[in-house]
Amino acid sequence: MNLLTVFTRYPDQEACIEHLEKVRWGGEASCPHCGCTNVARKQEKGRMGRWNCHGCKSSFNVLSGSIFEKTRLPLQKWFLAIGMMVNAKKSLSSCQLARDLDMNQRSAWHMQQRIRVAMLTTEGDLLQGIVKADETYVGGKPRKGNKRRDDQPNKRGQGTKKIPVIGALERGVAVVAKVADDLSGKGILAFLKDHVDTGGSLLITYEYRAYNAAKKVYQSATINHKVSYADSDTYTNSIEGFWSLIKRAWYGSHHYYTAKWMPFYVAESTWKHNQRKNTDAFGTFVRGCFA
Repeated sequence: MNLLTVFTRYPDQEACIEHLEKVRWGGEASCPHCGCTNVARKQEKGRMGRWNCHGCKSSFNVLSGSIFEKTRLPLQKWFLAIGMMVNAKKSLSSCQLARDLDMNQRSAWHMQQRIRVAMLTTEGDLLQGIVKADETYVGGKPRKGNKRRDDQPNKRGQGTKKIPVIGALERGVAVVAKVADDLSGKGILAFLKDHVDTGGSLLITYEYRAYNAAKKVYQSATINHKVSYADSDTYTNSIEGFWSLIKRAWYGSHHYYTAKWMPFYVAESTWKHNQRKNTDAFGTFVRGCFA
């Protein structure tokens, strides 16, 4: 959904609340604390969308228990931020969001982190079919583009302070990725078992020997990058293309973030990749906030 559509459909706070109530409850509101449907809309001057529960005697609104809970920012700004983030292929910096929505950078950053948390908690089915598995390292400095300075290349991959990320991609369907705390054979196999079907998958990897543990469980094929980067249908270019989006977001938009927050940025890239063909990614995200 583009920004013009957001402005048109949700011009004020009341329209935003009405939309969220329709998404969360449909035609019948229920208490998020006890699940009771014996509720009544509360009439308060200056406060919209409040409800009273006759079961547990609590007061609530449609935002309770969601990423919007207790926000002091207008919901229209939330909707605009969601629309901008799901459309930003290489992510969006908090400074840019703050300028676009006329707010301070810290508030914009906290808003983005809540949105990324919602993307992180999205669960999917096990990958199957042709699955490419790979790992990468995020951070540090990009490769040197000046060929005359190849005598002093920037260090890459293992042995650096870069943050390891592991992932698996089902061709044409979905990708899963997470910050890796163990890239040994045992750690890689544990990740694959959590996300890739052991019975109906062909696992394609490169020659890193830690993947040998997975080859005992999965039907597999290996591409030797020292020889070529593709051998017929055996290649890992698909997931390497996904890694490039994460790294371009790092270098081009954010420039830096700590290992503590890395899982949320990886989740953002993963969610957007999996929704790339969805013509209503905005609606899918909002519905997911109440799933």
